[in-house]
Amino acid sequence: MVAPSLLGCWVVTDRPEGRVALRLTEVEAYSGEGQDPASHAHRGPTPRAEIMFGPPGRLYVYFSYGVHWCANVVVGPEGRGSAVLMRAGEVVVGEELARSRRRAARTARDLARGPARLTQTLGIGPDDRGAELLDPESPVRLHRGPQPAAVSAGPRVGISQATDLPWRFWETGAPSVSVFRAGGRPRPRAAGQDGAP
Repeated sequence: MVAPSLLGCWVVTDRPEGRVALRLTEVEAYSGEGQDPASHAHRGPTPRAEIMFGPPGRLYVYFSYGVHWCANVVVGPEGRGSAVLMRAGEVVVGEELARSRRRAARTARDLARGPARLTQTLGIGPDDRGAELLDPESPVRLHRGPQPAAVSAGPRVGISQATDLPWRFWETGAPSVSVFRAGGRPRPRAAGQDGAP
């Protein structure tokens, strides 16, 4: 299972104005064609979702609710249509630049707390769709980092279908993790269950 293994990884963006890097503290998995009605890949490789079908290691960027951009890591195998939404992170490099992009953030924990804030903080937008995250020359890169000491899993948020699947994973106790509003924070459970991508 890829999703929880992304926790602790660094996402780095290099722009003319500078570099920002954050450490992922929360992710959310979406499965392939026909298996997950909340996934953009549910109806097959449509023009919007075809990038989710691989190859793995690319960035899937989409406009959400006509308001903000969200970013996903495409995960394998090729042809399956799976991706992991980057939900939250902690800025580790370039906090001043991150703050200039997220002036509404009152504290450091709020800079990348939630998928829209994460993309704003990193300066990710539609031009980054398809970026090769494992290419050291890419302007958006993913680097392996130390895994958190404890990982929790619970229901995905911000969706209306398949809400019972415990495919949201977060670093237990991390202050940047999204607030779970539907009945309170779910009980922590071991990661690696329930067939998430």
